[in-house]
Amino acid sequence: MNYEQVVASLWRHGSGQATDRAARLNELIRYATLAPSGHNTQCWRFRVADEAITILPDLSRRTPVVDPDAHHLYVSLGCAAENLSLAARALGMQGEVTFHAEGDGEVRVTLAPCQPERSSLFEAIPARQCTRTDYDGAPVTDQELYLLQGAGTGNGVSISLLTERPAIEQVLAFVLLANSLQIRSRAFRQELEAWIRFGEREALLSGDGLFARAMGSPTTPRWLGRWLFRALLRQGSENAKLARQIRSSAGIAVFISEADDRAHWVEAGRCYQRFALQATALGICNAFINQPVEETSIRPAFAEALGIVGGRPDLVVRFGRGRAMPRSLRRPVEAVLVP
Repeated sequence: MNYEQVVASLWRHGSGQATDRAARLNELIRYATLAPSGHNTQCWRFRVADEAITILPDLSRRTPVVDPDAHHLYVSLGCAAENLSLAARALGMQGEVTFHAEGDGEVRVTLAPCQPERSSLFEAIPARQCTRTDYDGAPVTDQELYLLQGAGTGNGVSISLLTERPAIEQVLAFVLLANSLQIRSRAFRQELEAWIRFGEREALLSGDGLFARAMGSPTTPRWLGRWLFRALLRQGSENAKLARQIRSSAGIAVFISEADDRAHWVEAGRCYQRFALQATALGICNAFINQPVEETSIRPAFAEALGIVGGRPDLVVRFGRGRAMPRSLRRPVEAVLVP
């Protein structure tokens, strides 16, 4: 299959023909893998038992430069768990999500029979994407903000929606400061380059990573893509692009955990995923601008500027209306299953 055919086979709802339990559980895992992850590393593994699916961190897929404490990794597990829980409900199973901190930690989704319910968030799963492009600058309505606020709030996690231009400019200043530090870091550039899939063939072979066209770049052979990446990734041009994209957005969402631990990171991921699915259901795009929370030297000042006391700003997301971008890929279910 070519790239578009593989995308169509991945980003879809199930046929509803999974009649036996094993097929239904595999379908739940397929929905879970449609969640976002940092650099599209897909840093998860799944273990199936009779009454539960456990999501385990795949530490071999860490990005230690941009994510030194594995915060984004555990956020990604939360995103996958939320997808799985919503899909379970649609297939007639109640999915109770709990985090277990022993060892490397794991997220357990315990399943019990219930009446099937296809929520609007579940329906949005195949349409959701991180849309890395300019938006149209139009505001969202108060009702839409109300729905986004509700979707993005969780147990020990709150969300701050910033729509006034001075507040957006304040966040932008921190994004540019942190982005400058990242672009100047050779280790950051090398790690990012390793996860970019410059051409369709290498994207199809790996099933992961950041596909060039999904980021608004043309496809190239890897040798040429690497040369262009190293030649063109510059602080000035990247900051100009970020400023343009943020200023084209309707607002910025900041997710804040009341405690800085893995359980709250997972919960932040669940909250973000509901937010992103609710946005998708409303026809609203979103994309991460996490630089101020990724740079540990910037994060305290960023939190202080936002008036955050005693908590951690977990995720920073811009939102607004714009055109869809090409899709990223996912590895098959059998590649992420463990005994």
